[in-house]
Amino acid sequence: MAGLERRTVLTALVGAAVGATGAGAVLPGAARAATDLHATNSALYADPTLVEGADYARRFRRHDAFDDSLGSTPATFPSATVLAPHGGGIEVGTSELCLAVAGYHPATLAPTGQGAPGYDYWIFEGLRGSDNGELHVTSTGCDDPQARSLCGGARFAVSLHGCTPAQVGLPDTGQAVVVGGLDTVLRGYLHEEFAAVGVATLDGSGYPDLAGVSPANIVNRTLTGAGAQLELTTPLRTAMFGTNTRAQRKHTTLPLFWTFVAATRAAVARRAAA
Repeated sequence: MAGLERRTVLTALVGAAVGATGAGAVLPGAARAATDLHATNSALYADPTLVEGADYARRFRRHDAFDDSLGSTPATFPSATVLAPHGGGIEVGTSELCLAVAGYHPATLAPTGQGAPGYDYWIFEGLRGSDNGELHVTSTGCDDPQARSLCGGARFAVSLHGCTPAQVGLPDTGQAVVVGGLDTVLRGYLHEEFAAVGVATLDGSGYPDLAGVSPANIVNRTLTGAGAQLELTTPLRTAMFGTNTRAQRKHTTLPLFWTFVAATRAAVARRAAA
């Protein structure tokens, strides 16, 4: 695995195990956002007024990895985990984007390309007909066991989020993606790949609330301690679907959706090869 020595990986794994936070404990830096009702995912899961499968859902995929040989075992680890911490009706369109960036069609879950790599993914999504914003948990408070495990075993991660144009000083129709996170190499590749296909980008460093640079952010809780956070404005996400409802988004993806996905996957592939 280029760029990541075995000893470095093992050290990171030990550190992650020693510093692991138990279920229900508040993570370092996991201050509840002003509008969030729950500081962590585990607090949301423990809320007796919420029902999994009715109010919210959790989905993940972990790819098989095994070594049945009697020889030496290579120090290989998954390159990337793709996340949608606020999917479904919370930040609309991010569930579908997460699946596609991971390499699976959002409608059928079939692999999107022969021989194309499929990445591990994790999604938390709101299922309500309204008021899904009440299910938002800030990314620094994400302590879901599967999310923590998947990110903790990957070299880096990519998370898909939604923001409004007003949050980044754009007009109501502004289409752009804010590129943040602690993986500066991946961020650079993302800027380049998006520019090549005409998707406008903004640097997360100019928007502290969207920068994704806290080490406690789930996207940065990887073997390398870094990942990339993508915040897509509402008009950009809306333009990706013919019918923008939870039932129909996955069936009505438009060319812009697949252009964005292809650019993201190209950047991820470049980072994995680095």
